[in-house]
Formats: sequence, C-alpha cells, structure tokens
Amino acid sequence: MRKIIAAINMTLDGVFDHTAGQPDEEIHQHYTELLREGDAILYGRITYQLMQYWQTLIKNPSGEKSMDDFAIAIDKIPKIVFSHTLKNTDWDSAKLSNQPIEKEVLELKQQSGAPIFVGSRSLIIQLMKLNLIDEYQFCVYPVIAGAGLPLFENVNDRTVFKLVKTKTFSGGAVILYYEPKSE
Repeated sequence: MRKIIAAINMTLDGVFDHTAGQPDEEIHQHYTELLREGDAILYGRITYQLMQYWQTLIKNPSGEKSMDDFAIAIDKIPKIVFSHTLKNTDWDSAKLSNQPIEKEVLELKQQSGAPIFVGSRSLIIQLMKLNLIDEYQFCVYPVIAGAGLPLFENVNDRTVFKLVKTKTFSGGAVILYYEPKSE
C-alpha cells in the first residue's frame, strides 16, 4: 500500500504561497531528491499551471544546477491533474484525472510502489477531509506573508498531528514532518 504525502510550502503565518518563500539551492536539492522517490504528484489546475514554469528550464536551462536539476525531476515525475476547466495538458508527463479525487487516490493507495505526493493546497484540504493523507511535509519559510490564502481554509474539524521528524535548512526554512494522529 502506497503512502499519500502532502508536501507544501507555507509561511510562518500559515499562508500558502509558492512565491512568498525564497527557495535556495539546498531546498531545491531537497525537493529534487524527494520527487525522485515518488511515483506521481497530484495537482489542482492552479498549481499545475504555476508548475509549468519549470518546463522553460528544460528547454533553456538556467545554468543554476539546483534549479535545472529540479526542473528535470519535476518534468519526469508523472503528474495527475484534477480540473473541471482544463481540457488537456501540454506537459508530456501530465494527465487529467477522469475520476473524482477520492476514487483516484483510493486506487493509487491500493497499488504497490513509491509514495504519491500532493502538491496543491485545494487537494490537500480535500484529501485531509477524507482522511486520505498519510504524511504531511510542511516547508515553513521564515517569512510573514501578511496576506494570502491560509493553507487550512475551510477546515472545521479538529485534526491532531504527531511530529515525526524535522529538517532545518541553513537559510532558516524548516520542514515539519507530521502524521495524522487518532484522538
């Protein structure tokens, strides 16, 4: 049975925003290695479209090794996109899901293989409400965004987590690894 791992960036004030933090070489290397360990990543339309930026570095490498390596890793990992508005994807390693998220994720969990990552705020909230996430990896940047979308918007049920590990980066970001804990 595969693990479903929510891996996402956030600020100290709980705002989800891929642009609020400043990922450095060390963080890019971490996520490159993480992506190499997974079988797929799940995205909603908005995050998928944001991540398409990395395709430009496949065609025109930046010369910054950590960014170029991340671009290769994100390009290779299969992406499953959940969208009601997209009709197709223009990324060879991406496909639109043709079934509801709960059904798709339950089928993925039942298969053997490496972890499946969830990289979109909206999907994390949906899967959290369905109790389908096995591990959360929150990369917390030492930044107060001051405004933006809170990561756990519209979550009304109490959820308790068990801290299983931390990883600190030299630039001050910290990844907190949590598992849901039954009360």
